[in-house]
Amino acid sequence: MSISTTGVLARARPAGQRPPRKARRVDLRRWISPVVLVAAWQLVSATGVLPPDKLSSPWTVVQAGVEVARSGELGEAFAVSLGRVGAGFAIGAVIGVLLGIVSGLSRWGEVLVDPPVQMLRTLPFLGLIPLFILWFGIGEETKIVLVALGVAFPLYLNAHSGIRGADANLVEASRALGFSRAERLWHVVIPGALPQALVGLRQSLGIAWLALIVGETVNADAGVGYLINNAREFLRTDVVVVGLVLYALLGLVTDALVRLLERKVLRWRTR
Repeated sequence: MSISTTGVLARARPAGQRPPRKARRVDLRRWISPVVLVAAWQLVSATGVLPPDKLSSPWTVVQAGVEVARSGELGEAFAVSLGRVGAGFAIGAVIGVLLGIVSGLSRWGEVLVDPPVQMLRTLPFLGLIPLFILWFGIGEETKIVLVALGVAFPLYLNAHSGIRGADANLVEASRALGFSRAERLWHVVIPGALPQALVGLRQSLGIAWLALIVGETVNADAGVGYLINNAREFLRTDVVVVGLVLYALLGLVTDALVRLLERKVLRWRTR
């Protein structure tokens, strides 16, 4: 027997009736300002107001993107950067979620875990790059650890907050119904903490790409950051913009995937 929010909503609806779905419409008005900005960018580039050595025109950037894609450089850089983010995110997510669960479920866990995590969280983790280089060298480890550190803190904070914010009435009701601690965790605490945890997931993915950008531009021999640095040496602002656009697209895609996961997992929410 479960008294989770999902179960409560299911009992409130007639049998066999699915929750109503709102039709999702694409608001084309949101494209007005991006299109205007790109058009203005192209206009000032074409009239010479914006010199190409400062910033290439959108059309030149598109041509450069096609060029590096055909040469294979873009695909290779994309694969390397994606691998780094994947490894760093996996490590940071496991650490952040586990520490958040320990700190959220136990008073002693909070006393022992939360103070050092809060102290480390206040440090500017991007400023730790020189120390990481001394510890791990200039290889892949520094970049992966940098991403993992950036990912761990948002997930820890949101997992801890979500667990502590579980509905006290549902927890008390589960005790009255004789649920074991494991059953309360599975049927009450975890469903209640999921919305907050997914917010932390979105935040951590954004920080993961930020950490990777810094790590790859400081010291790398492959990846999107290396592609950008190499283009900078040859004054190829068009390729630099291609790399930045690729970073932005990767961030948007991963955020969209989490939002899709959120809609699937949190279908019991009415809004």
